[in-house]
Amino acid sequence: MAQLRRDPIVGRWVIVDTDDPKKPQDFQYEQYIPKGTELCPFCYGNEFMTPPEINCIREQGTGINTPGWQVRVVANKFPALQIEGELDRRGIGIYDMSNGIGAHEIVIESPYHTKDLPDLLQEEVENYLKICCSRCADLAKDSRFKYLMLFRNYGSAAGASLEHPHTQIVALPMVPKNALEELHGAKEYFNYRERCIFCDIIRQEIQDQERIVLENKYFLSFCPFVSRFPFEIMVIPKKHAGSFTFLSFEEIKALAEIMQGTIRKLKKVFENLSYNYIIHSSPINGDAEEEYYHWHIELMPKLTQVAGFEWGTGFYLDSTSPELATQYLKAV
Repeated sequence: MAQLRRDPIVGRWVIVDTDDPKKPQDFQYEQYIPKGTELCPFCYGNEFMTPPEINCIREQGTGINTPGWQVRVVANKFPALQIEGELDRRGIGIYDMSNGIGAHEIVIESPYHTKDLPDLLQEEVENYLKICCSRCADLAKDSRFKYLMLFRNYGSAAGASLEHPHTQIVALPMVPKNALEELHGAKEYFNYRERCIFCDIIRQEIQDQERIVLENKYFLSFCPFVSRFPFEIMVIPKKHAGSFTFLSFEEIKALAEIMQGTIRKLKKVFENLSYNYIIHSSPINGDAEEEYYHWHIELMPKLTQVAGFEWGTGFYLDSTSPELATQYLKAV
């Protein structure tokens, strides 16, 4: 019989197939094989094809918007939101609206067109994470912004419109619904038990030892007990912190190590895999949620599609239990 599992943070229910779970070889997924570098705006020598650099780590003596960079940040050429202007919130009858104010930036992680995070040197991944933290700190200075969304679409099945690996940062003038659900769930738990629910989950996972994929001094990588998707993984700092932005040098090193190791394991189990990851962090320029919220990363392989049942009910169908998924990941 399948199991129904309830997410203790947002209250979401998930159906986990424990009777006839899928093995890795049972998944039919779109494999991602990069085609080439021709006319890629994110590659060396094509810096003129992007908007001007906002931030960059580059070799000494090289000029802005020229080759010689290691990590490069530019504005999205086709932004979802515009940084210029005022929000001007207003109503039309029962409907609320405002101007599309925000920011939309691209972090080009490395000059290499076909290298994913596990293929880079750890120092290169550390530089990428440093830039992400730096941009978040800078965007948070704008009082119009209330939430920073960092996400990475790797592969065409994950929604990447350009092959060259990159991360997007979107600054929003309000906190999105999914983030609010987590914040409300975490706050209710804290008010009831006077503890962070994410810290309790970390303690539970370390105690159970059933779903841990990787662990180091500062971070834990595990398949959540209430996974929405097969082989879904959460990466979370062991030390309580509400914001991703202010990582120490040692924490950045540890995060680079565990992200590389986790994605490497996924791609050994599933060749040429597309995936998304999202960094969940505390809102900015408002009431502090540091006490009860705990930043984390959700990593979601593109092995299945969300269809009518999921859209209609809000339930997710996980065809491979997180316990079984962990066994496959730990074996590689």
